Amino acid sequence: MRPAPTPVRPGVPTSATAGAPGNTANAADTADTADTDEPVGAVQPARPVARRPVVRPVAADEAPDGPPCPACGTPNLPGRKFCRRCAAPLQVREQPAALPWWRTVWPFRRRVRGGSGRALRRTLLVLAVAGLVLAGFLFFPLGRYVFEDVRDKLGGTAEISPTGVSASAAAPGHPASAAIDGLTNKYWGAPALGASLTCSFGTPFRLVGIVVHTGVSKEPQEFRRGARPTRADLLVTTEDGKVHRKAVTFNDKPGKQTVRMGISDVRSVELVLREAAGQGEGRPVAVGEVEFFRRT
Repeated sequence: MRPAPTPVRPGVPTSATAGAPGNTANAADTADTADTDEPVGAVQPARPVARRPVVRPVAADEAPDGPPCPACGTPNLPGRKFCRRCAAPLQVREQPAALPWWRTVWPFRRRVRGGSGRALRRTLLVLAVAGLVLAGFLFFPLGRYVFEDVRDKLGGTAEISPTGVSASAAAPGHPASAAIDGLTNKYWGAPALGASLTCSFGTPFRLVGIVVHTGVSKEPQEFRRGARPTRADLLVTTEDGKVHRKAVTFNDKPGKQTVRMGISDVRSVELVLREAAGQGEGRPVAVGEVEFFRRT
């Protein structure tokens, strides 16, 4: 029995036939037969090779002697529009000058060419300033009153005692001093309507309020037994001699009656009785206590 022949690799001639010069055709036939008979397996695709960048040769005279970049300071060649390092624009456009504040307010905020409308804008500005000055002169008292009123509401208050007190008339045993002694069971008794109580102060002050206790007592039964004022006039005299008049109405019940004022530089306050309740024979109109409050 013959032994099996040794397998031959396709396309590669055996040692026996490779050395023979006359067997060239046989070797070629053997390679073709092997390529045709043996199947070819799958292969992986080749990896693409990136192209290498082409470096542009730089001439020897291309020295960056141009203006430096405004962003990074790198010198560049003359004529370049962008920096060769950071790509920032080399020719920066000049920014327009900032407008003054009054040009940012309508109707002056519109940009105009040359001197068009300049005279009109100046005229309007002069008229506006003149109007503000005139309004300040006309409304100065009102503005000051509003300002002082706000201060009265936001600020604190403190009681101030009169340095002197007098009355146009008083019932026996009920002098004018009883109205400022701090006691409500003692009172100033006015024998008739029209009588007045005047309190004076040593230094001028800002009067923000007055508290009046009407009647002979705070007890309801005692309060009804005596006469008590229900309407009066307050005459406030300031340091310049001006008299401020204010009509007030009191509730016919025991307790304090608060009157809000708001007058500066007060020197004296006069209380004039106009109407009363519970009047009768031998019943003077009683004012238990009068308190004054200033702004601190």
